[in-house]
Amino acid sequence: MSGSRNATRRRVLKLAAAAGTLPLVHIRTAGAAGKLTVGFWDHWVPPANDAMKRQVAAWADKNKVDVTVDFITSNGNKIQITQAAEAQARTGHDFLPFYNWEVNTYAEQLEPMDDVVKAMTAQFGQYSPIHEYLSKIKGSWRALPSSTGTLNLNCCARISLLKKHAGIDILEMFPPHKSDPSASSNWTYDAFLKAAEACQKAGFPFGLGLGQTGDSINNTGIIYSAFGAELVNAKGEITVESDAVNQVLDYARKLATFLPPDTVSYDDASNNRALISGQSALIMNPPSAWSVAKRDAPKIAEDCWTFPCPKGPKGRYNPYNYCFFGVWAFGQNKTAAKELAQFLQERKQVQERDTAANGYDLPPLISMTDFEIWSEVEPPKGTVYNYPMRPWHDAHENITAYPAPPDIAAQMYARAIHPTMLAKVHTGQSNKDVIAWAKNELEGFIR
Repeated sequence: MSGSRNATRRRVLKLAAAAGTLPLVHIRTAGAAGKLTVGFWDHWVPPANDAMKRQVAAWADKNKVDVTVDFITSNGNKIQITQAAEAQARTGHDFLPFYNWEVNTYAEQLEPMDDVVKAMTAQFGQYSPIHEYLSKIKGSWRALPSSTGTLNLNCCARISLLKKHAGIDILEMFPPHKSDPSASSNWTYDAFLKAAEACQKAGFPFGLGLGQTGDSINNTGIIYSAFGAELVNAKGEITVESDAVNQVLDYARKLATFLPPDTVSYDDASNNRALISGQSALIMNPPSAWSVAKRDAPKIAEDCWTFPCPKGPKGRYNPYNYCFFGVWAFGQNKTAAKELAQFLQERKQVQERDTAANGYDLPPLISMTDFEIWSEVEPPKGTVYNYPMRPWHDAHENITAYPAPPDIAAQMYARAIHPTMLAKVHTGQSNKDVIAWAKNELEGFIR
């Protein structure tokens, strides 16, 4: 029996090693008081990794801790493979990044972070209800919200195309400075539908997908939330047979006729390609597509503006991707790991890293959405000013499938229930048949 366990452990460790990380960065300090091994997302903006290394080195030197830093690529689910391998082997990094539902998945193996969260909120204010929903499990915070890896997948549109073909002056609605909420009050899903039709007829359809991957799941989930259409409520009850869900399906049937012909097969690169190639007037994405356009298609980048999503009958919702730092309960140096995690999420360090990342990452605390970087990034100047959610946006963070219990919501998200329902009505199925299909799927998740 013992030999069998050891063999399994070896296989798991090999799996983790195969996750495909960059070379480890060893930060040695004189007279080290302990050791720590930490994993971070391998940021696609290289200066962000450099800033992270500098900050860890400064903390390690001050606290006399010998730290090994491992940057793990997100390609091929390498972070998720590492999480699973270490959870099974009960050894590995002292802390890792966890995304969206992953804190709930590993909650029993993660060290409580209530003391760190208490210290952070006392100094910097409260986290959003979605952060609490994803990370506070059975009354205890199991991970610390992280700026690195937290993203807002809101609208990025061509300024000139919206103005010429849809009569929308997006800079007037969302200027690069504080504004009155009334300026954007007309940016509704009715206006969005008319703009989608106008731009499609002009040859520049909105690059939105009804596919099976994350971007499609996110940019359809906000429509459900804006219409108040829950498939499963917070109690875990199936609520898909509702007037609100029927309203979403009716709306989607109209909208989808103005989307690209391949909308049902969209993947997470499709919208990026549509914007960068000049074929689309609007997509929903963090500033990565614009950043690539700045390099490969500068004239298009100069014509881009990032801003919040439309408002529906129940409010304006922006699709977020959430990242957390989780400390393994079986870690060898949990106290140091928690102290480093907190240090990295304090304002000074968050601002330094966000500046290095060109404003790509979003602080999880609204008190930190005043960094100058979002005003400075160009072209055009102010293009991502409205990327962080501002108080006057009159908007809410959103994750698709909220407020269903996280264990159910995670399954809904993974199976892409929300975009699949809209894809089905787009292909001609009736609301009744689509709702019946969804109800059957949801019953399977709950059983």
